[in-house]
Amino acid sequence: MTGLTESIESAEQLAVGWRAMVLDRDADADVRDLPGIAVRWADCRFSFYNCITLTEPGAGADLVAQRLGQAADIMRGKKHPGFLWLFEGLLDDEARAALATAADQAGLQYAFPGRGMAGDLLPVPDPVHPDLTFVRVRTDEHLRSYADLQSRAYGFPLEEGRDGLVGSAHWKSEVYAYLGMRGDVPVACAATVEVQGRLFVAFVATDPQWQRRGYGEAVTRKALHEGARATGLTRATLHATVAGAPVYPRIGFTPNTPIHFYILKE
Repeated sequence: MTGLTESIESAEQLAVGWRAMVLDRDADADVRDLPGIAVRWADCRFSFYNCITLTEPGAGADLVAQRLGQAADIMRGKKHPGFLWLFEGLLDDEARAALATAADQAGLQYAFPGRGMAGDLLPVPDPVHPDLTFVRVRTDEHLRSYADLQSRAYGFPLEEGRDGLVGSAHWKSEVYAYLGMRGDVPVACAATVEVQGRLFVAFVATDPQWQRRGYGEAVTRKALHEGARATGLTRATLHATVAGAPVYPRIGFTPNTPIHFYILKE
């Protein structure tokens, strides 16, 4: 794949994957596909379920500035905050150089970086970790534990993660979501889901007090193993945070487009 092709793949994985997640959370969620903009906004307290992204490959500086302004206006009309995900690989060189200024003028504030990754790496072996057993998310209790791990890892109040995930049937059936258990304590989690012929990895988290022990990598491998076994897919994709970025190449992922996360200025 070329860099642009991988960037398009990464953006489409978000747009398609998040559409299902957001509609599962709220059947009336805003999932509009506008010219150059995909809205995937549940308008709930879990900010990762409130998402908007730009979609035009090779977009130039003037067009990107226009789209950023439109996206910020949409975000201002929502009750709950969320993120604009910008896939840098979709922009032309001029737009990349002008991005910081354009985002500032649109009223957006840089939040944190990410990185798209993908690889034809499946299947992967069933993982073994000396500290962990793995449990698939099948009950409301499991899902609450999964949500709480998200909140702890990202510094959210517990109620925010729960507002996104608890009560979902989709997460207990269509998503290959796993908890890494240290005894009877959930310490890490990861999920995979089929999106456009790929196995999309999402919502990987480790409880901060149990980090740097290989738990996140182990539970990610479990979600990949079981998802690939169930679907027969061979290609996997993900969007990595800074914390996860060093882990995924060890599994077989190759980094591609940088991702810039923006929030509205306060």
